[in-house]
This record gives sequence, C-alpha cells and structure tokens, in this order.
Amino acid sequence: MKYNFDSDEISKKRKKIIKEIIIWVVEIILVILLAYLLVEYAIEKTTVVGESMETTLQENDKVIINKLAYRFSKPKRFDVIVFKQTGKEHSYYNIKRVIGLPGETVQIKDGIVYIDGEPITEKADVELIKNPGLAVEPVILEEKEYFVLGDNRNLSEDSRFANIGNVVSGDIIGKAWIRLKPFNFVNELNPAKETKTENTSDK
Repeated sequence: MKYNFDSDEISKKRKKIIKEIIIWVVEIILVILLAYLLVEYAIEKTTVVGESMETTLQENDKVIINKLAYRFSKPKRFDVIVFKQTGKEHSYYNIKRVIGLPGETVQIKDGIVYIDGEPITEKADVELIKNPGLAVEPVILEEKEYFVLGDNRNLSEDSRFANIGNVVSGDIIGKAWIRLKPFNFVNELNPAKETKTENTSDK
C-alpha cells in the first residue's frame, strides 16, 4: 500500500493556516473587547466646550477622563470632574471644579466661597465672584450632592444657577485627568498664587 505523503503535507499546512486564522480572529476579538472595556469603564476622551474653566482648561482642549477614579473613592474638594446632567439633551460633557461636598453648606459672600461658615482657600487662581446666584443664600448639599464651580468664575454656568444646580454622584462620569496638548495632568494646572491664597486665608 502506497502512502500519499503529499496529501499529508497539504493537510498539515491546512491545519496550520486554520490555526493561525483562529489565533488572529481571537486576537482581534480581544483587542476590540479591551478597547470597549477601556472606553466604557476606564478612560474616555472629551473636548472642552466653552470658556468656563479658563485659565485651567481652554475651549477645544482635549482631555482624558479617568472613569475609574470614583469607583472606589468619592470626589474630593477641588477635583476637576466631568459630568453629564440627567435629562439634558446636549451631547457634551460639563467640566467643573468640586467646591462643596455632601452634607456641607455653601454660601458666596463678598465674592468669596464659604463652606459651613468658613471661607475656603482656593486651589486655583480665580477671580472674586461677582454673581453668587443661588448661593447668595446658604445652599445645603444633600447626600451624594456636590457644589461645582468653573474656574472662570464670572463666565461660568455652574451650581450657582438652576440650569446646572448641584451635581449628583450618579451623573459624574469621572475625573478630568490629562490634558493632551500641551500634555499635562489637569490637577497640576492653574495653581493658586501664593499671595492670593494668603489673602483669602486671612479673610
């Protein structure tokens, strides 16, 4: 009986090709799955809309959102957060700085933010507030509510106004993490000037 070596060789090559195709398909699926998981649960890119965060962030700046930042912890005062308001039709994200935390009372007097009756020392270099909005009266934050302000205090729609209001934790997408161009970590941008910090502390 004569053995067909050519047929055996063809069969081996065919199996090798099929194996390589399967590996290739699995790798593509894994890459797509990883990309999906990263975008859905870890990071996302957004574009700054408007001037409300100047001079920390400029309009059209590209920002990477750390979506894992608040899965195991809560937003801290002065964090720059990205959020989307429930029920709002606009497609863009809001980017503001956390000022008031759940359970605190926020009020703006003489252009300065007070938390539980004490003036805060700003982390960012910001102007005195000309329009306190709703915070002309004490604003009591409920559980899971945050009071946010734009760093461009006199050209920002934020928690002082009813169309934004207090931000609930469920609407927070994540923490504004990295500005892509020019590259920098958002929390390192626009630090308060020492003289301004000292003056605010003295009041």
